Amino acid sequence: MPFIPHTETDVKQMLASIGVDDIEALFDEIPAELRIGNLDKIPAGLNEMEMSRLMHERAAAQPQPLCFIGAGAYEHHIPAAIWEIVTRGEFYSAYTPYQAEASQGTLQLIYEYQTMMAHLTGMEASNASLYDGASGLAEAVLMAVRANRKSKSKRILMPVTVNPTYRSVAQTIVENQGITLELVDYPLAAGCIDVASLPTDPGDIAALVIPQPNFFGVLEDVNALTDWAHAHGMLVIAVVNPTSLALLTPPGEWGELGADIVCGEGQPLGVPLAGGGPYFGFMCCNLKHVRQMPGRIVGRTVDADGKPGFTLTLQAREQHIRRSKATSNICTNQGLVVAAATIYMTLLGAHGLNKVANASHQNTQHLSEQLSSIDGVTVAFSSPTFHEFVIKLEGVSVGDVLNALMADGVLGGFDLSADYAALGEAILVCATETKTAADIAIYRDALNRVMSRLKGGAA
Repeated sequence: MPFIPHTETDVKQMLASIGVDDIEALFDEIPAELRIGNLDKIPAGLNEMEMSRLMHERAAAQPQPLCFIGAGAYEHHIPAAIWEIVTRGEFYSAYTPYQAEASQGTLQLIYEYQTMMAHLTGMEASNASLYDGASGLAEAVLMAVRANRKSKSKRILMPVTVNPTYRSVAQTIVENQGITLELVDYPLAAGCIDVASLPTDPGDIAALVIPQPNFFGVLEDVNALTDWAHAHGMLVIAVVNPTSLALLTPPGEWGELGADIVCGEGQPLGVPLAGGGPYFGFMCCNLKHVRQMPGRIVGRTVDADGKPGFTLTLQAREQHIRRSKATSNICTNQGLVVAAATIYMTLLGAHGLNKVANASHQNTQHLSEQLSSIDGVTVAFSSPTFHEFVIKLEGVSVGDVLNALMADGVLGGFDLSADYAALGEAILVCATETKTAADIAIYRDALNRVMSRLKGGAA
């Protein structure tokens, strides 16, 4: 902490009040043999100059490999202006706008964010964000069960092509609430759901989850899936990559009626790859379901003098209403990264976001062509993709290949063997607008060398 307010006198007075002699006595329940004693192996503290030099030396020693990993977190270019603005004190130190009259700037930013996300997804309402994309899907499942009044079941159809981390988080959150996630498989050749294989009488099911693109980067037949779900009394939960929506049909326009709930991970919108976070989940829905949507919603209004202002309009969480009536108890909005996403979308605009999506798609197509030209490397699926695709390796181990590529300065992709064993030795590969033709050539040459070496050929 930069400032510790308690003086020695304060500490003595507090200890005397609770009847102990020193701070160590507060931990007397910990057995002596479990205490570490002196921290002899921790070096002495460094001053500011020494610490700055050490951190610069460590940063310089770290390699800067080419990254072709996606799998839910993506390397996009982030204009410098975004985080210069976001790290200003007005945003950086602000938290939840409980006092609307004192938080007009924060509330207006969230209102602008909600408006942009509603437009991007083609939906009617957006909340102020959720913890991350995975918990966003779990919240969408809970919301669908509440919102689908025609369904008496707590059954949710969950495609295997949904991000396995999202599926795991959703299962953890909903399993003790009597909700069943029933897996929907996919044909190995296509990498997406075969609509014709879905049952003509699925029974009472609350909702169908549709990923677009799916975890393999493959585009699902969202129109047919949406219409099939609605025809059988289900709600549709869309799990989408926001960047892709600059090119693809928004969920609000899927099929005849559109998706009912939309969620996903907002990290591609101006948030860096930062060791796992913080990221943010987004959620949108139609107005008829808005009272079942977790989190906060900011609205625009006028005050007593007719001047425009912003306020929290719906706050269906346990901090604001009776716990038994709350729609969620983990629906914290991620204000700082939402601010970054709002500024990112503002700076790029619709045209700029479309250019990012197009460049990512084109780079991915070029990368696919280059990698599949290597002996022993094939593209796994025949279906169209956005900016990720799966390659299968013949005669080698994915782990060995990825480790060898890393030694050559290339992060070659995400190993699918643990989550999708049926694919064999397969790698999920991603390219965004940050990759050049030279970067792709480096990856191709490195993979060619590695495959040749591991298969016993000449290096």
